[in-house]
Amino acid sequence: MDTAARTLARFASELKLADVPALDVERATQCIIDSVGVTLLGSTFPWAQMARRYAEHYGAGGTSRVWGSPTRVSAPLAALANGVAAHAFELDSLRRPGAGAHPGATLVPAALALGEELHSSGADFLAAIVAGCEVMFRIGAASKHTPELMGFHAPGLTGPFGAAVVAGRLLRLDADRLCQALGIAGSLSSGLLAFAHADNGAMVKRLHLGRAAESGILAARLAESGFEGPDTILEGDSGFLDAYCDDTDPALLTAGLGERWETRNLCIKRYPCHVTAHTPVESVRALRDEHRISAADVSSIRVLASAKVASHHSSREAQDVMAMQYSVPFCVAIALLDDVDDPLAFGDRALRNAEVHALARKVTCEPWPDAPSGWASEVQIKLRDGRTLERAENDFLGTPARPLSSSQLRAKLLRCAGAFAHSKPLLQQLEAIAGLPNVAMLPR
Repeated sequence: MDTAARTLARFASELKLADVPALDVERATQCIIDSVGVTLLGSTFPWAQMARRYAEHYGAGGTSRVWGSPTRVSAPLAALANGVAAHAFELDSLRRPGAGAHPGATLVPAALALGEELHSSGADFLAAIVAGCEVMFRIGAASKHTPELMGFHAPGLTGPFGAAVVAGRLLRLDADRLCQALGIAGSLSSGLLAFAHADNGAMVKRLHLGRAAESGILAARLAESGFEGPDTILEGDSGFLDAYCDDTDPALLTAGLGERWETRNLCIKRYPCHVTAHTPVESVRALRDEHRISAADVSSIRVLASAKVASHHSSREAQDVMAMQYSVPFCVAIALLDDVDDPLAFGDRALRNAEVHALARKVTCEPWPDAPSGWASEVQIKLRDGRTLERAENDFLGTPARPLSSSQLRAKLLRCAGAFAHSKPLLQQLEAIAGLPNVAMLPR
């Protein structure tokens, strides 16, 4: 009887880009465009530069670029550095409904790094991204997003599986070898949520995505040479679902495979903050603009959201940028005080702004038992004049129901990568990635 890993590996190894619906090819292309833009922005931050220096130290002389620099290193270390950069400023893509999977910071860094080494075509690159999404998103869905309730950082757990599929596709592994790669990837899953509950160390969150991208290449290369991993890695005893999850639905690992396309669940972030803050931010900016209020007018702010927001994203103190971006109170404060269309509004200038900290302390997050989704929220702003302004949101621009238009996606990339000389020709080639003969030809 086939295991889930064998079924997924067979599907991924046999997938042809011509068989992928046009909408899913479009979503995968958007994922690539978005990921390169946020990686270039992310490369400017100190934590990404630390990862780049590590990659330069141990991977010098390789064929794969570290984006945002002239450096070329070995493919695994390029995937590591670029995965850290892609997740460096909390602006990379994910799945809706949430499943603890970040394709832009795991699949794309692995595919770019190995694709440059192998001189893969844009079409092969795209097919690999689709295959990786289909597998990784299903694994995340089957986990019912419960690893984070147990203290794990889910993208560090699901990411190695997706990156292994991407790398295995580019290496042209057959179904059996790709199954072995999945078996190996499961033992490379890692990431703890300690950063979410401490006053320091949140920088490590970025590393989880880089390690996932690097692990995918490691798993695929080992499988290529005959290294083995268990084919029960997903649903078996002490496998992924058994070890990391509090509640699971193993049927979702393969449900609708090849018929119901997971890639169209891709979600592109509008703001550089944890996705649970997006609907509160949209509500606050709408109420601010409609009623022309300022922070001085506010007595308190109440946010009703998922239980996970109350337990994991409600801190009213932050000592670094990462902790601030993970906190709904801080993101709400920024939305009232700054231009949230500017990614840097969520950076050092907010961290140094005493008014942001003071307003965040006025924000409380409470569970909303009847919330229509895990990302939905209701914001209640109590004003000093006695009025209470309320707004509820279940969606935001960038979700599958409200995808970014081509012009909006272009604007995001150019806003993120505007400091780099080749951002416009790079954008043009990324938009036409399916016809690119060699991904190593992309402008630096």
